[in-house]
Parts: sequence; C-alpha cells; structure tokens
Amino acid sequence: MADYRRHRVRWSLLVVLAAVAGCARPADPGPPPTSATGPPPTREGGPARVLLFSRTAGFRHASIPVAVAALRRQGARQGMEVDHTEDPARLSAAGLRRYRAVVFLSTTGDVLGPDGEAALRGFVEAGGGWVGVHAAADTEYGWPWYETLVGARFARHPPVQRATVRVAGRDHPATARLPEVWARTDEWYDFRGNPRGRVRVLATLDESTYQGGGMGADHPIAWCHAVGEGRALYTAGGHTAASWAEARFLAHVAGALRWAAGLAAGDCRPEPEG
Repeated sequence: MADYRRHRVRWSLLVVLAAVAGCARPADPGPPPTSATGPPPTREGGPARVLLFSRTAGFRHASIPVAVAALRRQGARQGMEVDHTEDPARLSAAGLRRYRAVVFLSTTGDVLGPDGEAALRGFVEAGGGWVGVHAAADTEYGWPWYETLVGARFARHPPVQRATVRVAGRDHPATARLPEVWARTDEWYDFRGNPRGRVRVLATLDESTYQGGGMGADHPIAWCHAVGEGRALYTAGGHTAASWAEARFLAHVAGALRWAAGLAAGDCRPEPEG
C-alpha cells in the first residue's frame, strides 16, 4: 500500500511539472529573419513593403511628386505597401529591415552618409532589392560601390525628345508588357561606360531615331543584375511628369518593383559583350 501511495505521489508531481513546463513554453516566433540587414520574410497575407527614396543634393526633378504618387498607386495594385522618404536616417540597418526593396527615385548628388551607405550595401548584398530610376545614375559619385549597384554613371543628355526604345527580351517582369519597338518621349541619358557584360540589358536606345545620342549602336537604357544575394535594376526613363501617366512606362516600373521585391522571377544573368 505504501509503495502504491509513493507511486501516486511521484506521478502527480510529474503531471504538475509537465503542465508548468507547457505554460512556460514561449510562443512560436515564426520564421527566422533572413539576416540582420537583409529583407524580412514575406508572410502569407501580408503586403511586401517598398521604400521610395527621392532625396536630392543636386538638380531636383519637378516630376518627383507625380512619380511618388504613381509608384504608390502601382505598388498598391501589385499588393505592395509603398512608403516614401527623403530622410537619409530612414536608410539605416534597423530601418531597412522592414522592406523588401528600396527605390532611388531621381536622386542626385551625395544623398547618404557613411552609415547609410553601409546599411544600403548590407541590405542589398544580404538579399534585398534595389531599383534606380532616371537620375539615380547621377548620384553618389564619391562612393565606388554605388557604381557597382547602379551599373553605370550618368554622363550627359540631349534635350527631351521622342526616340525608339528596343526591348531586348520580354521574359522579365519589367519588360513583359512592352512591345519590342517602343517609341516614347523622355530625356535620354548617355553613360560614362557601357554596362553590358556585367548586367543583363533589358532595353536599348536606337540612336538613329533621335538627335544627340553619344553611345553608338549599343546604347543600354534599362538593365538588371545580381549584387551579392540581392537584386538591382536600373531604368533611365522617368524624367518628364508625362512619363508617369504612360501605361507602358508604368507597367515597366511596376514589373521592376515586383522583381526587386522578390515577388516575380526574372533572369538577370549577364550576357556577353558585343
């Protein structure tokens, strides 16, 4: 009888201890972050977040407010939550953890300090996305890594005029809804070097269709590539306010956002030069 009672006491203690341990167990933390500086995992049912950054320390494009409004609308249609800032403090390692991609929208000059530069580089190389629009190529001349990110530096441009864009491939989200031959009006950039060979060129300019082009027969105007574990895409269009009301240009940028945020696949392996 004594043995039976001791057995019941031991069993009761085990039940109590198991119940206490179950109550003390922490809640499921969910999926781990991809890295300390990389983008957060996209949770089912939650929108991907994108940060628009349009700070200027040089020429300021009058089209920026129109572009911000258009990108917010396009983001919402694509299931993305789009924030806008011109505060470089938002581009910190902690601040960028909220976002899947960052858009440099017609930024000019030196717009980031050393901490912001380190945070953006860490974010992209750890798996984040970046989209550069128009004057994003006219930015951060004192930061060598930024040229790696954007792909090429702005050199010059002729007056705004109509030209023919030739779409190199329509199997990328940024070009899927574009015609192979696309005539439109914008400010057409020349670059200090040709990025072909380091990037996948998505579209080129036909210099025979406008006046003042200075890059010759191979004039890339939009491209994408991998940077570390991340994704980078640059498009030179978007100078004019009218660009941001063009259905095809908006489709081009919306596809770029989806790809950069990791919501759509696209082959951005570099093709050989020539």
